[in-house]
Amino acid sequence: MKALLLIDIQPDFLPGGRLAVPEGDAIIPLANALQPYFPLVVATQDWHPATHQSFASQHAGQVPFAQIDLHGLEQVLWPDHCVQGSSGAELAPALDSSRVEVIFRKGTDVTIDSYSAFYDNGHRKSTGLADYLRGRGVREVYVAGLAADYCVYYTAKDALQEGFDTFVIEDATRPISPEGFARAKEDLRQRGGHLITSAQVLAAPAV
Repeated sequence: MKALLLIDIQPDFLPGGRLAVPEGDAIIPLANALQPYFPLVVATQDWHPATHQSFASQHAGQVPFAQIDLHGLEQVLWPDHCVQGSSGAELAPALDSSRVEVIFRKGTDVTIDSYSAFYDNGHRKSTGLADYLRGRGVREVYVAGLAADYCVYYTAKDALQEGFDTFVIEDATRPISPEGFARAKEDLRQRGGHLITSAQVLAAPAV
């Protein structure tokens, strides 16, 4: 069985949002078109406490996109984004969520960031996604969403580590940094991941 993971398609990551990914809104029509081709669709949300320590605002004298050591992990400091209960943290209104079976929220621990849908950045706590997918009989994971070089990449990397055959749908994601995404793609290929296009998915019969 195969599953589509829709990663962090939230207003704060779209143009005009607090941490906008360039052209992030361009993936939404594809995310909607892809869903009927999967028997299982799962979404994630970044869901941060207002005082999350990955926010530059929580560190005196620091600015967004600076890097610090945060409890032993390298941490990019972000603008405040996807704060729990805010409109920017909801799923994007244009995203069809009618086929989404379950939503996994991440980044809820104030002390550690969580790019991956599977684990926090220190692999200290699991979200339970891997067990959920295995319980549903999933063997293939297809990843789309935002941002390509962070949450999509780390999700795909952890999916591979968890033993899933993993596909990143390249045109259904957008990066913060094209250079960062190029490095991420090469790393995923070396780990056994696959980079595909939405056309390859849409060429198969819908389920």
